[in-house]
Amino acid sequence: MPYTVDFDTVSTDGLESSPVAAALAGLRAHEARYFKNKYDRDFTVEPASKAEATIDRVQRILKEERGIVISSPPLEATTLNVENIRWDYVFYESGLSINVLYTLDAPTKRAVGFKLSEGMDVPEELASFKFARQKSKLAGTIRGSYFVIKNEY
Repeated sequence: MPYTVDFDTVSTDGLESSPVAAALAGLRAHEARYFKNKYDRDFTVEPASKAEATIDRVQRILKEERGIVISSPPLEATTLNVENIRWDYVFYESGLSINVLYTLDAPTKRAVGFKLSEGMDVPEELASFKFARQKSKLAGTIRGSYFVIKNEY
């Protein structure tokens, strides 16, 4: 069942199995606030079992672009289409959030972003990336990194 993320009242619904559930919920709410403020769009997620197409697309891009396979199980995912950009988000049990920004009309903006919830270690499969820190009222300290997508998906 789809769940609209409320960034005013942060909830761990759907993320309870994560050892950093509260921080991951804050990270998810941080993303919801971004889409509401920038695009006036609600951020709605689905359980991983209902969002297989999104998860498969993200996993394919990671594997084909950089040979990355995420070991943590996905908990939730969503796809948003805004201003001819497809945004795929996957939230993992470890506290990792991956988003894929993919312009549909021209390859001007295409990238994979990684965000680590406060309290989680850098996953072994992402150890080669350098992470910048960002403060968030909803999520505490977020560590993030990204890479540019080179191929067509």
